[in-house]
Amino acid sequence: MDLESTYEIDRVAGFISVRALRRVALQFPDELLKDSARIVAALHEKLRSLNQLHAGSNGDAKDVKLYVMADTMYGNCCVDEVGASHANADCVIHYGHTCFSPTSTLPAFLVLGKASLNVPLCAQKLCEYTIKVGKPILVLYGLEYAHAVTEIKASVGAQAWCELEVHSADIMSPIITPSETFSSMNEQPELSDRQCANGCSTEENNASYCIGGLTWSLPVGRRMEDYLIFYVGSDDPAFANILMTYNACEIVRYDATEDLLVNDFSQQKRILKRRYFLIEKAKDASIIGILVGTLGVAGYLHMIHQMKDLIMRAGKKAYTFVMGRPNPAKLANFPECDIFIYVSCAQTALLDSKEFLAPVITPFEAMIAFGRGSEWTGAYVTEFRDLITSSPMEAKNQSEARFSFIQGGYVEDVEQQEVEEVEDEVSALVNITEKALRVRDKDSQTLMPGTAKSGAEYFATRSYHGLDVHPENNFPEPFLIGKSGRASGYKNETAQKSL
Repeated sequence: MDLESTYEIDRVAGFISVRALRRVALQFPDELLKDSARIVAALHEKLRSLNQLHAGSNGDAKDVKLYVMADTMYGNCCVDEVGASHANADCVIHYGHTCFSPTSTLPAFLVLGKASLNVPLCAQKLCEYTIKVGKPILVLYGLEYAHAVTEIKASVGAQAWCELEVHSADIMSPIITPSETFSSMNEQPELSDRQCANGCSTEENNASYCIGGLTWSLPVGRRMEDYLIFYVGSDDPAFANILMTYNACEIVRYDATEDLLVNDFSQQKRILKRRYFLIEKAKDASIIGILVGTLGVAGYLHMIHQMKDLIMRAGKKAYTFVMGRPNPAKLANFPECDIFIYVSCAQTALLDSKEFLAPVITPFEAMIAFGRGSEWTGAYVTEFRDLITSSPMEAKNQSEARFSFIQGGYVEDVEQQEVEEVEDEVSALVNITEKALRVRDKDSQTLMPGTAKSGAEYFATRSYHGLDVHPENNFPEPFLIGKSGRASGYKNETAQKSL
């Protein structure tokens, strides 16, 4: 496909010209940076012609400043509002794969791209596989294949031997405006039926669903489990999000690059078992770190405050970290945290933490781990905006012992603070530190290992205090024979000089 069609030069230039934007940030993932120079040149040329057309005179394309952004702080799928603000941009043009997460301050235009697809072969494989299932078909796809979905449905309908009930998802508008829903932290945010996140909403005649920029409706009385999901695209975070969210549905994926069907997702299904294990491990955690995985997705501040409130009501300690993309080396600097909660968009939330010192869970998993009476039924939520609209969970009762599957017995959670109300933060820190220093064994005078309730207590229990000298012991203490005195002149060197 040619450059102007793939990157929608005409639509992007029209978006900039109609809104009279003067400073525009162009966000590219690493794999598309090779085309950034040609895209900028094509946009300048198109904007120059639009200026001449509307102004009736020679327009200057330099009136619109274009800034190329790469190496985003967080995931490439999210609009990098922080990077755009460094250039004082009026909007962001996002190229490549996206999660369609709403922005907080800047408008954005999403250029999805167009990947090549063998439409007749895809339709043939769809019919050959799904005609044996006997279920209606719901076609979902990677956003780069949105341009070919209409042709796929037409090709399926043209085959007389293939009589299938085929439904397909539509793509949401590529224009994103800053969400006013989360503008105030003092109000409980609400989402309308058309602003659904990863969940569903019930309209007048049918149920509406949307995930990752795709939206569709089901007839009355139909559920997602009644459909076979036929996904067109690669095995990427977008597909993983669909696989986790609709794990009760039968799913088959068509790999367009290899022209083959994949229906064995046993490895991905095992991920659900591991996530359940992490939930049980989070229940035993005392110190929790909240990782900020986005600074642009609308509602992230509300979710951070919601997680802090949930952790505090569960009698645990919470710390907040902003560090860009987390990795084992970064998180190893905070060994006091037993577990981390990653607040990010739906397609980057499932962080594989096998190589990390402490597990990393999602806000949905944290609400199950720290909420009273909450049980995991198998349904999974990756979009934290769905959790914002849900009713808050009550913290577990700390006075009752619970059974820990990790430790294999009944345990008591962290004790409540001895003083419920503290005058200020300074006195609170002093009280915690003094309490940590008092946890000593009277015989050995060394700090006893135990479950730390705060970062200060954790570091107090792992501090090194040097050699312990016991004057009451009559036996000679072992010591190392070496040089003594000052480095400028040890005692043996001073004795030699005097001779």
